[in-house]
Amino acid sequence: MNAENQGGVAFIPAERLGAIGVSEILKIGARAAEMKRSGKDIIILGAGEPDFDTPDHIKEAATRAMQAGATKYTALDGTPELKAAIAAKFKRDNRLDYAADEITVSTGAKQVIYNALMATLNPGDEVVIPTPYWVSYSDIVQIAGGVPVLVPCSEWNGFRLDAADLERAITPKTRWIILNSPSNPSGAAYAAEQYRPVLDVLLRHPQVWVMADDMYEHIVYDGFEFATPAQVEPRLKNRTLTINGVSKSYAMTGWRIGYAGGPKALIKAMAVVQSQATSCPSSVSQAAAVEALNGPQTIVRERCKSFEERRDVVVAGLNAIPGLVCPKPEGAFYTFASCAGLIGKKQPDGKVIESDRDFCEYLLVSAGVAVVPGSAFGLAPYFRISYATSMAELKEAVTRIAKACVALT
Repeated sequence: MNAENQGGVAFIPAERLGAIGVSEILKIGARAAEMKRSGKDIIILGAGEPDFDTPDHIKEAATRAMQAGATKYTALDGTPELKAAIAAKFKRDNRLDYAADEITVSTGAKQVIYNALMATLNPGDEVVIPTPYWVSYSDIVQIAGGVPVLVPCSEWNGFRLDAADLERAITPKTRWIILNSPSNPSGAAYAAEQYRPVLDVLLRHPQVWVMADDMYEHIVYDGFEFATPAQVEPRLKNRTLTINGVSKSYAMTGWRIGYAGGPKALIKAMAVVQSQATSCPSSVSQAAAVEALNGPQTIVRERCKSFEERRDVVVAGLNAIPGLVCPKPEGAFYTFASCAGLIGKKQPDGKVIESDRDFCEYLLVSAGVAVVPGSAFGLAPYFRISYATSMAELKEAVTRIAKACVALT
C-alpha cells in the first residue's frame, strides 16, 4: 500500500493492509446512502440487516439491567448468566453440550472469527473457504497471516461444497475450513445428509479444524431442518468452533453480541486475543442477549415467515426477467441471482455490460437500485439482493430491475 502525504507528513500503513480494503458491501451502501441524501430516489438492497426492530421484551431486559446498575465491566468473555443461556441454547437447539469454559462471547460474531484466527494461524497456514463467501472471511485470514484457499461452489450443486473439491483443496498447511449455513450471500444451507460427505473428508484430515458460522440458523424456509457440523458428526466436536449470535434472528445488529462454543484450549487462547483488543462485550447488550436466548421465541418464527414471503416475491420477480436466473435460497435473507445472460449486452448509452460489477453499477445509476456484485463474494457473474426490507420496496425494486434489463440490447 502506498504512502499518503498529508501536511508534509508521510503516513505509511502496515504491510498487512496491502491486499485488504473496506468491505465492498459497505462501500456500495455508503455510496447509495450518499446518493439518497443528495435527493436521488434510491432503493438500497445491500445491507445484511433485518428491517425489524429489536423485540420489546429484549429491550425491556436491557432497561432493567441498566436500572439495576449492570453498567460496569463484566467477565472478559461473557457473564456467567449469558454463558448459561448460550449453553442452554446449544443443548436445546443443537444437542451440543458446552461447559462455561468452552463458551466465548465477543462484540459480534465477526470478532469471534477474528479472535479464533488470530489465536491459531501462523504465517502461511491455509484456511479453506467455500465460495461464494461472506466478504470478511478472507480478509481476516490475511490479517492473521494466513492464506485463504477459495473453493468455488457451483450453482448446479446448490452453492454447496463438493466433497471431492474439498479433498483436493486440503494440504499439509490447511488449518481451518469455514462453513457457513445458511449462507451469506447465497442463502444455501446444508441439511445433515448434505454435510455428511464433507464431514467424512474432514475426518480423514485431523489437522483441519472446523469453523461453523451458524448466524442464520433460525432463518430457514420450507420446513428445512437446520444442522451444524459438530451435531452431525460428534467426532469432530473437539476441533470445531460453533459460532452464532443474536444479530440476525433477534434483529439485534447494533447490540453487537456474538458467541461460540468450542474446545477449552481454543476458547482460552481466544480470550488472550480479546483481552488485548476489546476486553469484555457491553454489559447491557449481554443482559439483552440473555433475554433473547431464554425468552419467548415466537416472534423469531413469525419474522422468519415474513422473510419467506419476501423471498418468494423476489425470486419469482427476478426469474421473470429475461437474462436473470435466481435459485430459491433455503435460508438467510439474500438472493444470489445470475446475470450471465446479460453479460455482453449494451446499455442505452452504448456502454457494454462486461461483468457483474458493471451490471450492478448500471442498476444503481439507471434504476436507482443498490445491490452487491457476486464477484465481491468470490463468485461471478451474480448479484446479491438483501430482502430484509419492506415488501413495497422489494416489489418496486424488482420492477425497476426488470425495466432496466429490458432496456439492454
